[in-house]
Amino acid sequence: MQISVTRNPSPQAAPEGPFGFGQFFTPHMFVADWKDGVWRDPRIIPYGPFMLDPACKVLHYGQEIFEGMKAYHNQADDSVHIFRPDMNLERFHRSCDRMCMPRIESDLFMRGLEMLIDLDRDRVPESPDSMYLRPTMIASQRGLGVRASTEYIFFIIIGPVGSYFSGGVNPLKLRVEETYVRSAHGGTGFAKTGGNYSAALLPIKQAQDAGYDNIIWLDAKEMKYVEEMGAMNIMFVYEDRVITSKAGDTILHGVTRDSVGVLLKDMGITWEEKAPAIAQVIEDAHSGKLKEVFACGTAAVVTPVGTIHYQGSDHRVGDGGEGTLTRKLRDLLTGIHAGNSPHHPEWLHKVPSYPETR
Repeated sequence: MQISVTRNPSPQAAPEGPFGFGQFFTPHMFVADWKDGVWRDPRIIPYGPFMLDPACKVLHYGQEIFEGMKAYHNQADDSVHIFRPDMNLERFHRSCDRMCMPRIESDLFMRGLEMLIDLDRDRVPESPDSMYLRPTMIASQRGLGVRASTEYIFFIIIGPVGSYFSGGVNPLKLRVEETYVRSAHGGTGFAKTGGNYSAALLPIKQAQDAGYDNIIWLDAKEMKYVEEMGAMNIMFVYEDRVITSKAGDTILHGVTRDSVGVLLKDMGITWEEKAPAIAQVIEDAHSGKLKEVFACGTAAVVTPVGTIHYQGSDHRVGDGGEGTLTRKLRDLLTGIHAGNSPHHPEWLHKVPSYPETR
């Protein structure tokens, strides 16, 4: 399928860092439309707003999914590459299935993404910053009634980003969420859909208003077991193993989570996938058995956790600073991202140069 390219006639100047997260976007975006059972008119056009009918289904029934990916500048050969896009594509398709939306062909997804990055490749920042990639699908059919849409818009926007947290890689202060839950078995917890994130807005705001960076979700059934952080996975480091909840229908299958698991196995460290009981986590933090805690995700990479608030009290993890393994994992991952590491070159997908974007 041919992808047309319309260049932005008056692109804004490239921003200068620090970029923060999600504040800047490149002058172009990729768009395709689903109608009458096929994807139509794939195109790269100037970045800009959509015209949506007030009765379109995404606005009323939340039929929407997205992905979070990153592209990096390789300092060694001046190339640009995407980190493990195959995993994001597989997860996007799982989200499509759960949200009753049509899958987009893998070739069209990747070609549109590559061409968009190639067109705006001069805006991919130097490491440790990166280019964030946001493939998204929304239900665009006009009409009310609780049923799946028959029309969709798939689009990709990209932009330079720095650290996800405003404090950089300083140890996070997290509050265990003891009232609200993120997802339950049989729900949409494993899908990357906006409703999962909107449910987190209130408890995260309440935690931040109280002086914490984010929250820790517990399971919906008993509210005893750790599942995730507010919008990323979380891992607990002991002397002989690293524990994290097993990915399932209530937990997002994180790409960084999987990458960390592989790196731990490479180092000969046991990676145990089971839901840790929050009461045991706190007890182990006090006894010293729990050595480190870190969050991991595409946006945050690997970020240390220094304090966990639970049942009215703050509980320090280790010495409250960044642990040795946390730092090592972040250095390993950022080295792979930048293309200057011998570890797992198969995780990097080089963005080709397309004649249409030259």
